[in-house]
Amino acid sequence: MATFTSSLPDEVLDQLAQAAKDLKLPKNKIIERALSIYLEQLDRAAYAKSYKKMANDPDMLAMAEEGMETYCRMLNEADKE
Repeated sequence: MATFTSSLPDEVLDQLAQAAKDLKLPKNKIIERALSIYLEQLDRAAYAKSYKKMANDPDMLAMAEEGMETYCRMLNEADKE
């Protein structure tokens, strides 16, 4: 694990100290969890943005439709067995 040093506004540090006291957790654990959640949200937003972009791409839509057609065909064949 690496050490990271940063400056934060006094108000944020006061809120962090209060949360650490209330939750009986070290400040670094709260920061670690908060940052992890934020980074996950950024990933999800990028993922959603890519889907919105693909929704307007005719080539991507055609490829998705072909994939669904193949998948449905495989399901039908499996049902016959």
